[in-house]
This record gives sequence, C-alpha cells and structure tokens, in this order.
Amino acid sequence: MKFARFKTNDRRILQGIVDKDYVQQISGDLFTEWSYTGESYEMEEIELLAPLTPKHIIGIGANYVSQTTDLPDQLPDMPVFFYKPISSVIGSNRSIIIPKNCGEVKFEAELAVVIGKQASNINENEVTDYIFGYTVANDVTAPQFFHEAGHWTIGKSFDSFTPLGPYIETELDPDEIKVEAYLNGQKKQDSSTKLMIFSMRQMVAYLSNVMTLQPGDIILTGSPVGAEMMKDGDEISCEIAEIGILRNAVKQYQAIEMNSKA
Repeated sequence: MKFARFKTNDRRILQGIVDKDYVQQISGDLFTEWSYTGESYEMEEIELLAPLTPKHIIGIGANYVSQTTDLPDQLPDMPVFFYKPISSVIGSNRSIIIPKNCGEVKFEAELAVVIGKQASNINENEVTDYIFGYTVANDVTAPQFFHEAGHWTIGKSFDSFTPLGPYIETELDPDEIKVEAYLNGQKKQDSSTKLMIFSMRQMVAYLSNVMTLQPGDIILTGSPVGAEMMKDGDEISCEIAEIGILRNAVKQYQAIEMNSKA
C-alpha cells in the first residue's frame, strides 16, 4: 500500500492511498487509525508533497560496499550516525538549493525507513514489527562544510537537503530491492541493499538501544557507491522501483532569490 501526502488546488494538505492514477483521500492518524473519506483526486490535479513531516531524521554514513566480497567479516563497534533537521525536508519535484558561496553539492540516493510505533531496546528480530513503511531519500550533502574534526552536521543540514518521496510503501522487503540514482538521465548508482555494511535491522535495533524511536522518525540507511556532485541546472532522480521515483532539479541559491516560484 502506497501512502501519499499532497496539496489540492484549493491549497488543502491531505493524505491518501495511491490507486493507479488516483489518490483516495484518508483521514485520521497514519500510524494508529485512519479511514477512507470517499473523496479521490486525479494525480494530475494535485501536488505531491514529502509523504510525511518527520519527527527526527537520522542518517548513517559510509554504509555500502561495491561488491559482496568487500563486506567486512566483523562490524565496527559503533556506526557513524548523524542528524538532519526537519527543515531540510522537501518533496519530489521541488528544487534542491545549492547554498551561497558553494558551487556544487552531492546526491546520495537511499532507502529510508519510517518508524511506525515507539521502539526502545528492541533486537534485530523485532525491528520489522516497529516499521510503518519505506520511502526514497536523497541525503544531499555539501562536503565543503564538513568540519575538519569530522563533524558532518552543517554539510548535511541546509534547507532542501533531504528530499523524500514520492510515497511511503508499506509492503516491501527491504532485503530484496535496488537503490538507483540518475543524474541528468545517466545512471550513477545501482546497488542492492545486500551491499549494506550494517543491515537495516542492525541499525534500527542499535539506535533503539541509544534513543527511543517514535512514530514518524526517519532512518536513512546509507547511500550506495557512485554518488557524485551536482551543479546548477542538473536534475537528480533517486529510484526504488517498488516505491517510485524521487525527482528534483538543482538550482543555485542566487537564482532562487531572483525567482521565488522556483
């Protein structure tokens, strides 16, 4: 089942279930109890938004290898995690903005986990019971802003640096998918989630033993080999076939100042 969040022509922000070329509107709490309203909208008459407004966004760094023979025999004691602010979230078809005094930024296509219920001190075998669904993410990064001591926060936090969407898919086997990215139509990333160093279950279980995860939290599971820099005028498409295509234009900050509709 695919959940969407969208804006209507009269500027209302609604939620719904995707049914081919339509979205069936729903009401209620996405994570507890919802129902159909009986209203539906054609895809061409709505604007898709990021499929949710997360409570927290947590990413993992350097979590893919290029081939299975490169997978380590022993995992590191502590994964490299980082936070991203919710102000960095945009939906599909919105512009990624390159910051002032910066000529390019990096795309990182990822599988994103949407937590569905409170999770604290769970083990790997329990993880899927706490997951609501999955979406596509682009962990946009400005490595020029990484601190020399290794801090990543600023380089990950600019407005528009976390595109999410287009939908949340609830019926997905995270172990049997591919994460792809196309820069201006050319394939740059194409990896199975089997090439993760820390599996999705391992990283969610680990985090739940550090902090209590809440419904609506987003866990970014890492980006495959092949991420590259993007510049003004580029278009990046991040894709997981079972979920959909997250497509965003890339624009320089100064250009946006002159065109508020970008």
